[in-house]
Amino acid sequence: MRNYCIRTATPDDLDTARAVMLDTVYRDFGTGYVPRWHADIIDLAGAYLAPARHTLLVAVDESTGVVAGTAALDARGPAHPPNPRWLAERYPSGETAQLRRVYVRPDHRRQGLARRLVRALLDFAATEGGYRSVYLHTDPAVPGAEAFWRATGKVVCDEREEPGGGQGIVHFEVPMA
Repeated sequence: MRNYCIRTATPDDLDTARAVMLDTVYRDFGTGYVPRWHADIIDLAGAYLAPARHTLLVAVDESTGVVAGTAALDARGPAHPPNPRWLAERYPSGETAQLRRVYVRPDHRRQGLARRLVRALLDFAATEGGYRSVYLHTDPAVPGAEAFWRATGKVVCDEREEPGGGQGIVHFEVPMA
């Protein structure tokens, strides 16, 4: 079992964190970089390091120094559109901690990293205060993502069950730490 350090990203980590994220959107999502969905990946400092109550975490393999995983949190709730209006109203910006970019490189998976990263994000949300709920959405086509989030949180909307199927996204609420 490898040893990993979970910590807040520094400016020196941004290029390697961005690489983990971009590799994920190309390999696992199959979409590649889409500006309206992934703009935060390009400006990680502006999205997660500079704003108060936002954070970017990295999981660093202590034997190699490689960034093996990422996880981010911001205070933006889901937007309408493209998400259902009732969902945006249930999880308003400012009161909602949205989990984002929980990605682990394939050769570092099955080590408990995603769970550790999420736990650290929940601790951050509790420490920062002012968050009423924790929200995230996932693409169920990404291998392992839906099962992981179902084991971590509660489904609040599965768009595949909605008339017309929406975006096919599954939305979750995760209990606060």
